[in-house]
Amino acid sequence: MTTPSRRDLANAIRFLAIDAVQAANSGHPGMPMGMADIAEVLWNDYLSHNPNNPKWPNRDRFVLSNGHGSMLQYALLHLSGYDLSIDELKRFRQLDSKTPGHPENFMTPGVETTTGPLGQGFANAVGMALAEKLLAQRFNRDGHDVVDHRTWVFMGDGCLMEGISHEAASLAGTWGLGKLVAFWDDNKISIDGNTDGWFTDDTPARFEAYGWRVIRNVDGHDAVEIKTAIDTALKHGDKPTLICCRTTIGYGSPAKAGKESSHGAPLGKDEIVATRAALNWPHAEFEIPEAIYDGWRSRAAGQTREDEWNRAFAAYATQFPAEAAELSRRTAGELPQDFRAQADAYIAKLQADGPTVASRKASQMAIEAFAPLLPELVGGSADLAHSNLTLWKGSKSVASSDPNANYIYYGVREFAMTAIGNGLQLHGGFIPYDATFLVFSDYARNAVRMSALMGAHAIHVYTHDSIGLGEDGPTHQPIEHLASLRYIPDNDVWRPCDAVESAVSWRAAIERQDGPSCLIFSRQNLAHQPRNDEQVAQIARGGYVLRDSDGAPEAILIATGSEVGLATQAAERLSAEGVKVRVVSMPSSDVFDRQPADYRESVLPNAVRKRVAVEAGVSDFWRKYVGLDGAVIGIDTFGASAPAEALFPHFGFTVERVVEAVKRLG
Repeated sequence: MTTPSRRDLANAIRFLAIDAVQAANSGHPGMPMGMADIAEVLWNDYLSHNPNNPKWPNRDRFVLSNGHGSMLQYALLHLSGYDLSIDELKRFRQLDSKTPGHPENFMTPGVETTTGPLGQGFANAVGMALAEKLLAQRFNRDGHDVVDHRTWVFMGDGCLMEGISHEAASLAGTWGLGKLVAFWDDNKISIDGNTDGWFTDDTPARFEAYGWRVIRNVDGHDAVEIKTAIDTALKHGDKPTLICCRTTIGYGSPAKAGKESSHGAPLGKDEIVATRAALNWPHAEFEIPEAIYDGWRSRAAGQTREDEWNRAFAAYATQFPAEAAELSRRTAGELPQDFRAQADAYIAKLQADGPTVASRKASQMAIEAFAPLLPELVGGSADLAHSNLTLWKGSKSVASSDPNANYIYYGVREFAMTAIGNGLQLHGGFIPYDATFLVFSDYARNAVRMSALMGAHAIHVYTHDSIGLGEDGPTHQPIEHLASLRYIPDNDVWRPCDAVESAVSWRAAIERQDGPSCLIFSRQNLAHQPRNDEQVAQIARGGYVLRDSDGAPEAILIATGSEVGLATQAAERLSAEGVKVRVVSMPSSDVFDRQPADYRESVLPNAVRKRVAVEAGVSDFWRKYVGLDGAVIGIDTFGASAPAEALFPHFGFTVERVVEAVKRLG
């Protein structure tokens, strides 16, 4: 084969995608066929990456927001020399392959984020670009740009229809993320057909209104136009850039190009033969000539880039050793060595002081205590900073050029807030937290789910956790939300009962490296609970015996949050009547369920069948702990508008009802 042309290199992407989808009899060939020329120019001429080290800290980040076109990314990774063999491409969409149906960051080397739910990859990319900006502000010095890379994102019409794209694009423009470049695959096709009937937005004007630089009317199949557009984007660093690429979905297919039929189904054997002829690709299924590989492989160039950066970083470390050590620690995801000791000292002081405060206030107190120890802690609230109490005395807005910027005013954008936080964490160098009312976790829930799916070390703070928020009424009073969040796999949910449990939950969320945590806090004051040192230590196990009886218990009360105080009062009443009662505080059922069986048995002995769970949320969740023979005092209706002190007795959260429930169990 003669020296391959750019079109030949791009066709390698097309036919790897075509062949893999056909072999799987499942997938989306149309987008890879349509965006192959854009991808070829970006990856071969601009993307700074090292296939030998997919985690090189100063690499560019590439995000495929339209993740259904995953074979585009797998083809790029394979051709560029990542550890993704042709055999893995042949196993596309098969069990345990490295080429799942949508990109998964924990499955495939070189995939930065899990995408598929449209628009979220774009929001992740905004978070990654924000992370680069903040790290550069903090660590770069004159003549030493050790943090200097770009974020590139591909997105389709579907991503731009999703509301999250509006939220995230608005923030990216406000923050002036000049190293963010997005390519819009403007092919006017979605699953239902031509988008003229449902997507007629003036998308370029929309992005210009958000403060983006927009490059219009680029022929997405012309390498020269694509290069010119990217060069224009790179000339200016004050704004993010949207490159609007006119493409044909299923490019090269005689019968299916430009049609929705190429979007989400194999082309079929006969059409593949016709497409090979149309694009002058005479090679067999999954066959890539060596000349094509030679035109693509980026190992040597990538290693050279990283080697150059390593030398630059060594020079930086010589002149700025403390900064270099701190940047290395943060990018490695390591906590400061003294964090645990200082956190434990703070928790011990809280237990000794015994403050009675709302747990949202206790959360703010914990942030005040922990944030000075953790410069990587960055977060904010969805226009509820003074209700969520996420501000602390060291807060500095990320909209500034302050080298210690660490606080994000997200505005009323719960979904983008959470997905941007995921992007901050995935980039590296940060532990992000975000906050809103618990009832509005619904707006963010799919991004929380993605946190858990990806194992992202993100912290989601939700305040105003029950009918206890009072007068705002049922629209703002969460009922099913605790259970909903608990049912997300690998998502740790904490609902602490006082300031001490609140601080422990924050410490646990900060120390957890393999997934997200949801911290659930009250509006109303919560009484401090007496404990000994052993009990304080056991809080981190998710559930523990807070108050015990003299001798073996006859009944167990299980509670969380504000209802723990109610349970202890009921236990005192029952004890006075001669009933031996144990109170179990269970701030995190997720963490408790991971404890060894002997510990769980020590807290909830199987022999004690008389159990009552108390929580101001849906009751069915607690059946796994109390069984069919036990009782749950919960709330399975919507709330009402009234002061909190009137709502709790109205919905049956009283000492008398808890006592009666225990007695009814016999």
